[in-house]
Amino acid sequence: MQIDILYEDDRWDSADFAALADRAAETALRHVGLDPDAWEISILACDDARIAVLNEDFRDKPTPTNVLSWPSEERAPEEPGAIPDLPEPGLDPELGDIAIAYDTCAREAEAAGKPMADHVTHLVVHALLHLLGYDHVRDQDATLMEATEVAILGKLGLPDPY
Repeated sequence: MQIDILYEDDRWDSADFAALADRAAETALRHVGLDPDAWEISILACDDARIAVLNEDFRDKPTPTNVLSWPSEERAPEEPGAIPDLPEPGLDPELGDIAIAYDTCAREAEAAGKPMADHVTHLVVHALLHLLGYDHVRDQDATLMEATEVAILGKLGLPDPY
């Protein structure tokens, strides 16, 4: 798995974010039947100010959020609750881009009483599933996505976040 990380907030370095992101992404890809060595993602490790700008630019929501994702291509299924069509290895290894905000992640982890690393791991898995076409807008899709997240997090030794 090739993960290109652009650090805009040095606090991510102290969180050992690269190792955490690599483990989360590799486990998620293996879970859905993809060889991690065949795929690439890019991650922007930023703060609330930066992600608020991105959230406004791309979602018309001028507030910070924990994580955003931009798949390299649309993979979502038309039928609610269907498993997305997974990308074929070969031509284009790029799955997409992710941005994650340290401030919001730290606040959410503290409010939930869970370790920051566990929360961030969940968010990387969540964002990677978005890159693969999973979503949570429709109820059936949310059920599938959450169950997939729980299964992946279980493989990582983490509890059900829901």
